[in-house]
Amino acid sequence: MPDILDVALLGYGLAGRVFHAPLIAATAGLRLHTVVSSDPGKVAADHPQARVVADPAQAFADPAIALVVVATPNPTHAPLALAALAAGKHVVVDKPFALDVAEAEAMAEASRRAGRLLSVFHNRRWDADFLALRALLDAGALGEVAELHSHFDRYRPQVPDRWRDRAGPGAGLWYDLGPHLADQALQLFGPPLAVQADLACQRGNASAPDYFHVQLRYPRLRVLLHAGSLVPGHGLRFAVHGSGGSWTKHGLDPQEDALRGGAAPVGRDWGLDPRPGILLQPDPDGRVREVPAPTPRGDYPAYYARLCGAILHGTPPPVTPEEALLTMRLIEAGIASHEQRCELPFA
Repeated sequence: MPDILDVALLGYGLAGRVFHAPLIAATAGLRLHTVVSSDPGKVAADHPQARVVADPAQAFADPAIALVVVATPNPTHAPLALAALAAGKHVVVDKPFALDVAEAEAMAEASRRAGRLLSVFHNRRWDADFLALRALLDAGALGEVAELHSHFDRYRPQVPDRWRDRAGPGAGLWYDLGPHLADQALQLFGPPLAVQADLACQRGNASAPDYFHVQLRYPRLRVLLHAGSLVPGHGLRFAVHGSGGSWTKHGLDPQEDALRGGAAPVGRDWGLDPRPGILLQPDPDGRVREVPAPTPRGDYPAYYARLCGAILHGTPPPVTPEEALLTMRLIEAGIASHEQRCELPFA
């Protein structure tokens, strides 16, 4: 096994350019060898050392390539991942893992047959706010949790002319942001008993859902996953309430904006959240007061560091196919619940 893994990145749009390429370039043990793109000039300006090709088959056929990262439009995720696995490559797929559970199951089975690692890029497990929430729950600081509200609202009144906002398979906000929020909920609490979802097109000329409100029902806990595109006063990210306290968080993890701005994901200031959450706990006499809360840094580089370790040293991967499949089951259940206008059993 080589000490450095050569990587082929399929796609150099938002996901490939902003997230994957910088994180791959910053990871010891990985080398961005090839980028599949129709715009070689854009790639060369950012990563002049990388070879640029137009056809994914060229990357699959290259024996130097050990890892393929699929950062292309959602309908192509499964076909490209299956082709890469058949060529003997390890594979990372940007979220969503697939369009449906059937595709996801076929990908997981292909990974097992090929004996190659398959993972999905659920990078928001390493958001600063999610790491803070996980630390609070692990410490029992909120007692028994009764409600979790997870928001990812935006104010984007104009519908962009891009594939993810046009009607079609894999389009819309539930496929875009839903996998992040669903994966986080599953990481914290496991599968719910039932799912009830409402998806909508709220902007005047929207043709793909630009709003979702999804309730995950547990025996006592209720988890609300929410995203809208017409929220000028957006800001709430988490509100969590339990028998031992409440934690609220406003503002998004800063890593995406830093990557969009061209910052390299390194250094002691990386991932510092300027708006930490607020933890309120009751005194013995019942008065509620603010107390110190954990403020970990966001750590998107951890995903590829763990992936590299899994391939080179057999350590646990950052996200397993089984976890990705469970998230796809939840995405698919949400769509079915919306279409049938009812709550559907899940676990």
